[in-house]
Amino acid sequence: MAPKGVKVVASNRRARHDYAVLDTIECGLALVGSEVKSLRDGKVQLGDAYARVERGELWLHNMHIAAYEHAAGFGAHVTDRPRKLLAHRSEIDRLGARVAQERLALIPLALYFKEGKAKVELALGKGRKSYDRRQDIAKRDADRDMQRALADGRRGK
Repeated sequence: MAPKGVKVVASNRRARHDYAVLDTIECGLALVGSEVKSLRDGKVQLGDAYARVERGELWLHNMHIAAYEHAAGFGAHVTDRPRKLLAHRSEIDRLGARVAQERLALIPLALYFKEGKAKVELALGKGRKSYDRRQDIAKRDADRDMQRALADGRRGK
């Protein structure tokens, strides 16, 4: 997940279940003032969000940041607008090429503040089929049972 020593605002726990994460990068976000205040209040939803490379730029779509309650009219923001992600040109080109060639998706895993700046942990992931998910659950259960048996053996039961 997010690096140590940062304030995590939102995390997309469902993403690791629905996608096999191949690579992650950290991107900045281009935001307006009322969006930052809403993020600090934790009023954000990442559930349906995804990123896309468009015309050489990285954009985050479907991330909902609720309107800040003390900003009205001129100071308010559009809640569901696409937001520009800030990354190095080489990273954007590399991600765009992999998405186009390998049919991968760009999914936000976490949104957090690092040194006062809003950051997004973006993952390059491959969609999982339902049988892949079931295999992962079965493997996790088997590992848990094995650890439990080893712990019981150490206790002398």
